[in-house]
Amino acid sequence: LVFKNNTLKQINLFFKKQNMKKKSLNVKKKIHNKLLINLKNPLIYKIYEDFNNFVKFNLNQSSFSVGVSGGVDSLALTYLSKCYSISNNVKVKFYHVDHKLRKESSLEAKKLKLLLKNFDIDCKILKWNGKKPKSNIQSIARKKRYSLIYNECIKDNVNFIFVAHHKYDLYENFIIRLLRGSGLKGLVSFNQVKTRFNENLEILRPLINYKKTDLNYITKKVFNFKFEDNSNQNINFKRVRIRNLIDTLKSEGLNMEKLKLTINNLSDSNFTINYYVKRNIKDNSKYNRKRKNYILNSHFFNQPHEIVFRSLMHLLKKIGNKYYSPRGKSVSYLLSKFGSGEIKKINISGCILEKINNSFIIYQEK
Repeated sequence: LVFKNNTLKQINLFFKKQNMKKKSLNVKKKIHNKLLINLKNPLIYKIYEDFNNFVKFNLNQSSFSVGVSGGVDSLALTYLSKCYSISNNVKVKFYHVDHKLRKESSLEAKKLKLLLKNFDIDCKILKWNGKKPKSNIQSIARKKRYSLIYNECIKDNVNFIFVAHHKYDLYENFIIRLLRGSGLKGLVSFNQVKTRFNENLEILRPLINYKKTDLNYITKKVFNFKFEDNSNQNINFKRVRIRNLIDTLKSEGLNMEKLKLTINNLSDSNFTINYYVKRNIKDNSKYNRKRKNYILNSHFFNQPHEIVFRSLMHLLKKIGNKYYSPRGKSVSYLLSKFGSGEIKKINISGCILEKINNSFIIYQEK
């Protein structure tokens, strides 16, 4: 057979590419084996088994994404997620948000991406560009972080984001909410393994029952590197001061297991209240799909205050299409004004609540 020179080149190029693919697959297989061999460690295997069951129970083999900060807890979550993707042939997306609040953050992001690449983990860097806040930095940064991740999840057709919140994060959040004077729902909100960002994205906390020391053990064993944000030591931030306070309280006899028991008991009470909230919404409100509004009958407000308060918070959040619920003070003010009959129409959290005869209507503000 006689081939043209161009055809020979194409054939040679084809076989060259095939050889490169084989080499690449062999390298990838070796990396995967090195990752999986760590599961022979009893502690790591136990945590992975819990993680594996958590994912299968909550996601049913769906793909998901992981928020990677570079700290020991998020790297442990990254490892567990990568093992799951290898063992179950499930696609997992890894995102790191470069907030650009520190001079070294962009360089650290690049280093993190390169280091993870050695473990066949493709971590996408999401950048927060633009003007940065001078106050309330951590809260605004958190909102921006989830917003950037949400937009990326939409592009990648992913509906779940895993975050590495652990047991000590739960305690910190409880104390912070306690000092703010939060109600029952606020106090136990972090104890939930699942919270909804919006209709398209759910946030899951698969490591909420584990200690940071356990996660640190995994990261050190597998990666042997980590990135620490210097702001985690900055006492100008309330969360850092609360962390230090908890350490002091532990030395004064604070029993962390009893604190966890208290949070669980409060969570049970919160679950009971939520049952009656759902019942109130189902029995005493009706959603108009065409007009995208809720009509509430008079019985909606003839419930215990906490039931009415939460029911209204839920509907305002849904109609307003917001991640965060409206401020509790605003909703309490609204209820007092409508209860006294002083006003019949009010704007709140991107919504309008209006009284029409004996009914109420909630619709989005235009």
